[in-house]
Amino acid sequence: MKFGKLPDISDVDFSLPADAPGNAQRLSALPVNGAAPQLYIGCTGWSMKEWVGSVYPKGTKAKDYLKAYSLQFNTIELNTTHYRIPNAQTIDKWYRESTADFRFCPKVPQTISHSKSLGLGTDLIPTFCTAIAGLKEKLGCCFLQLPPYFGADRLPQLEQFLQAFPAEIQLAVEVRHESWFKEPSLEPLLTTLHRLQRSIVITDVAGRRDVLHMGVTNATAMVRFVGNGLHPTDYARAADWVERLKQWAQQGVKEIYFFPHEPDNLLAPEMAAHFYEAAAKGIPAIQTRGPELSEPGDPKGEQMSLF
Repeated sequence: MKFGKLPDISDVDFSLPADAPGNAQRLSALPVNGAAPQLYIGCTGWSMKEWVGSVYPKGTKAKDYLKAYSLQFNTIELNTTHYRIPNAQTIDKWYRESTADFRFCPKVPQTISHSKSLGLGTDLIPTFCTAIAGLKEKLGCCFLQLPPYFGADRLPQLEQFLQAFPAEIQLAVEVRHESWFKEPSLEPLLTTLHRLQRSIVITDVAGRRDVLHMGVTNATAMVRFVGNGLHPTDYARAADWVERLKQWAQQGVKEIYFFPHEPDNLLAPEMAAHFYEAAAKGIPAIQTRGPELSEPGDPKGEQMSLF
């Protein structure tokens, strides 16, 4: 993930800002139920041969990577759908080879998100939604990553898209253009997402602290955490996130997706494991699971059964 990356982070203020002004009102409108909050932690792909022996058991074959991945993580930021809509056979394979509690979070195809029309007036939206519906109960929260040139002046068009996207499929929206983060542009977006019961993506990255807006619009929160090679600031930021997510869970957020990014995806499992342990201890009643990594020569790296 190159968006917002910096070669030198020594002058970056990594502290989390205050909540968006309307959060309290939006969260107070959430339905009250006794369900425990769910935390899903995952990476951006499972096709990592470098993980064999630490994340995956020694000797794991490429064809079994998804099986091994889903035993370690309970969700994935599914970037492959950004480039092509999977066929029914692929969807069925993903469904069969993942654990019962696993959740796929597909990225909306760029033929939709990066088109002038956002796919409106074409068959792209229904085709994509029909395909991913095959994941059944394993379909988590999809997300629409809008391009850097999609400005706040296009909110009416975005609203049209949100109304056309099936209400029964969860969706989070990520905006990047600077205009969204200049007052008061973000509040109208948050209000619209709240009204339509859609989520907003929060991205924590060194070079674009404005996109760390801390807005919450419904009972689902999605955080993309971009680390810097397990720099000490990564761990400090993770601790801050545990505390903030604890507060949101106490206010009614019931579902949290947390996706650690690290350079080339190599160290993302280490950050995921660290965050899992911190969240399991720091967020009361949270329901979650995370990876148990092994060092070279550790017998755990050879013992995990692939179903």
